[in-house]
Amino acid sequence: MIIIKNTRDNLNPGSLAEHFLNNNYNNKESTMSSQPASTSINQPRIVYKVSFKVIVWLYSIIPVCLILQWLDTSLWNGYLSHSLPSSPSHFILFQILFGTPHILASALLMTTNRDYFRHFRKRVFFMSIALAIVLGIGNLILPYHLLYIMVASWTVYHVLKQQHGIARGVCRLPEFNFNGLLWSSVTAGILIYIGIFLNLSLSEQQALWVLRISAVLCTVLLLFSIASHSKIETRFGQLFMWSNSFLVFTSFYLYSQQYYFLAILVPRIVHDTTAYLFYVTHDYNKHHQSPKNLLYRSAKHLNIPLVAVLPVLSFLLAFFLQAYGNEIFRVITGVLFGYEIYNFATLIIIGYFALMHYYTESFTWKKDSPYRNYIGFRF
Repeated sequence: MIIIKNTRDNLNPGSLAEHFLNNNYNNKESTMSSQPASTSINQPRIVYKVSFKVIVWLYSIIPVCLILQWLDTSLWNGYLSHSLPSSPSHFILFQILFGTPHILASALLMTTNRDYFRHFRKRVFFMSIALAIVLGIGNLILPYHLLYIMVASWTVYHVLKQQHGIARGVCRLPEFNFNGLLWSSVTAGILIYIGIFLNLSLSEQQALWVLRISAVLCTVLLLFSIASHSKIETRFGQLFMWSNSFLVFTSFYLYSQQYYFLAILVPRIVHDTTAYLFYVTHDYNKHHQSPKNLLYRSAKHLNIPLVAVLPVLSFLLAFFLQAYGNEIFRVITGVLFGYEIYNFATLIIIGYFALMHYYTESFTWKKDSPYRNYIGFRF
């Protein structure tokens, strides 16, 4: 079970993507507290809380992938290297398990709770228009690779900001150190991402420069990590900080060895599983006593475990869109408009939800968000 039941030393509601600036860290008690999202007397009861230790355990995928790479080069004669696709996006099972499901889960969390959608609807509406304009015009006037790099940069920033934001409440680093770690990670991550996903489009010289600049940025990250180590008062905080740094170091090493699939798999598993940890914990706390929307009332009627509802539904939706969505929309557009649009589900629909996910996750877990009423933390 990845959610931890409430105990005496649990933490009050906190934020997923931000860094808990209002938290007070107590070394003796090993607890953290933050201001609740609402000062209402009828504050919802937090039954389950997210465990920081469980989040850190997710980083065990790092040694697992490094061991696989070592076994492949030492014992398996490069079997994995030749058998795995060049990136996880080429592997349909990976897309069904990671990436798309947690993006759809995020959308379901907002849209199936009317109070949330009503609270954020103006932001969602105007961002939808902005995405349509920017992507529509950008698709016409901007080079494909430039547009791709822009989206890739947002993706990397979103992934790493989440993990660094969670760790910040534990590490309690000064602003300079936190920003140094975050931005050296993000810039290195962007170059690694470009080196992997655009590797067929880069010349040999360009690929070499991307690799070299990535190495320099990883060195900068290493220096910031060393400088920040002594500023963190707890061993657990130091472990969390180094885990985030090794997330980038490991991806860079696997990328440099051309194990592209494993290089992307490492941050993808950590990021997506962390997100589900938050979503499931939130939904249990919100709906366990009395289901507050049609989705969870239906699940209760069907005796479906509450913690399974969002993961199962999002995985099924991801499977449907990846496996059948393009063909269904190709036929529909052919009948309605007289011409067929290919890859509509994977490019347009999933692309829209992905970019909207990056946007909404930047504020839905902040201090004043209604989400905060149903999330708490503990070690």
